[in-house]
Amino acid sequence: MLHSKISHEQEHLPSMLSADSRELSRQLQLHQQKIFPPTSQKTIRQFTPAEAAQYIGIAEGYLRQVASEGYGPEPMANGRRMYTPDDMNRIRVTLDEKNGSQKYVPVRRSGEKLQVVAVMNFKGGSAKTTTSAHLAQYLAIRGYRVLAVDLDPQASLSALFGHQPELDVGEGETLYGAIRYENPRSIADIVRATYTPNLHIVPGNLELMEFEHETPTAIAKGTAESMFFARIGEALAPIESLYDVVVIDCPPQLGFLTMSALCAATSVLITVHPQMLDVMSMSQFLSMTSELMDVVEKAGGRTSYDWMRYLVTRFEPNDGPQSQMTGFMRAIFGTRMLQHPMLKSTAISDAGVTKQTLYEVDRAQFTRGTYDRAMDSLNQVNSEIEALLKGTWGRK
Repeated sequence: MLHSKISHEQEHLPSMLSADSRELSRQLQLHQQKIFPPTSQKTIRQFTPAEAAQYIGIAEGYLRQVASEGYGPEPMANGRRMYTPDDMNRIRVTLDEKNGSQKYVPVRRSGEKLQVVAVMNFKGGSAKTTTSAHLAQYLAIRGYRVLAVDLDPQASLSALFGHQPELDVGEGETLYGAIRYENPRSIADIVRATYTPNLHIVPGNLELMEFEHETPTAIAKGTAESMFFARIGEALAPIESLYDVVVIDCPPQLGFLTMSALCAATSVLITVHPQMLDVMSMSQFLSMTSELMDVVEKAGGRTSYDWMRYLVTRFEPNDGPQSQMTGFMRAIFGTRMLQHPMLKSTAISDAGVTKQTLYEVDRAQFTRGTYDRAMDSLNQVNSEIEALLKGTWGRK
């Protein structure tokens, strides 16, 4: 009798999950329309003269001089100038033309290879997507031609850049469309522009999981034209000349997608939250990755990189255990750790609520000190990564 009662009260999990998914999707769409009505479009904000000078790579006084000579934006009613990324790009071109140099426009030169950065971690919550988004946008604002690839089926990177996975991304419109085993599409048909000049995206959604499901069958049958680990690199090849840097936001698990991203990458950035459980999890992740890459290497996959770095994320400087764990990792990894950690900040998390990066939100929305600390941290991390990229090109 008791058994019968318990059975009667049991819920059918697939039905519950399906119903919850539909309702959650409906409510998210309503929320999205409230924040960004169908007629609106996300835009990148304008930057102050101090910010613009920093991103162009000149002194603020020199920027004022260049602007006064007619090469900058028109001043506003109060006499102040604000700069868009397009304004900064034009000024870079102008400065190089005036000086007869290639100092300010940072795009790849002859003999410099495409840089493909795989941002990865095995555990969710390590700020992997936040890191990918801010790195891609920072490099674009700095004048590089950047392609962001959302390889995570959860597609948070796509949502941050204005492409809702369940609304805006159709069948075959993710990277899966270009790497699938039957009738792959040209990646040129999948790449989309974003509201940030110089930044394009290959969006993601749940269909990326199909690659994980189909690859074992393709391996067993031996019918694929190329091995799974080569497919992302081959898909990127036709558009390689259009970009300087590709930033790949990898899934938070070690599957066929991640392994293919690793074989396409020229460098690897591993994000880690400095807490004991996360670091223990990363230890397992590194061991598994090493073993799998040994197998891939024997099959001809890429296993050597220009650089590999660990980035401490969501770091709280006043948290004793976090500081100890960071010191512990520095003692082990040495120079393979980036010097600067990414600070945990309410400014970054609050911006994420409205699907924005810190480079997009207005400083006035936050306490000045909170915003400035977060922005300084982001710029320090991203400029350190930029220096690594330039180093592989042989630039100072």
